[in-house]
Amino acid sequence: MQRWYLLTAIGRDRPGLVADLARLVLACEANLEDSRMAILGTDFAVMMLCSSADPGAGDQLAVGAKRLERDHGLTILLRHLEEGPRPAVPAPGTRLYRVEAAGEDRAGIVASICGVLADHGVNIAELATHSRPGPGGSPHYEMRIRAELPESLDPRALRESLDAEANRLVIDVSLMPIASGPSA
Repeated sequence: MQRWYLLTAIGRDRPGLVADLARLVLACEANLEDSRMAILGTDFAVMMLCSSADPGAGDQLAVGAKRLERDHGLTILLRHLEEGPRPAVPAPGTRLYRVEAAGEDRAGIVASICGVLADHGVNIAELATHSRPGPGGSPHYEMRIRAELPESLDPRALRESLDAEANRLVIDVSLMPIASGPSA
């Protein structure tokens, strides 16, 4: 029987961190199925979806994670996924769309745009944000979202709500259908 685990780790960025985590997964007779990794601030953050047919893999991963926490100052969370992974993106009954927002950096952009999506029953599959110097030196904020829109949702209604929120925030927001795939 295949067992599934989600391993998340955060720690000060340094060379070799991914290798340490990948070696742990391999040493525990597990397979690295999917992952997301990024440097945020001064820290490295990773999420790894692992699977194993070995009934002891979860305990081995937990022991190895504690060792990496102690030896390398990481914060690691290991979660057993009782039901296994969810369907691939987009999930059945949904269509994949991209939402992009850009404008002068201000508090509340993510909360507001994601609130509109939640109000319409839209699931966020991926979200990335960046703040960069803009014209004249003021911070420019960019957000990209891959979202699963329910097939029953009229994209025009969502677009109207996003436009209203964009006008309130004085930012640009776009909503575009995209082809299904690992990254768009």
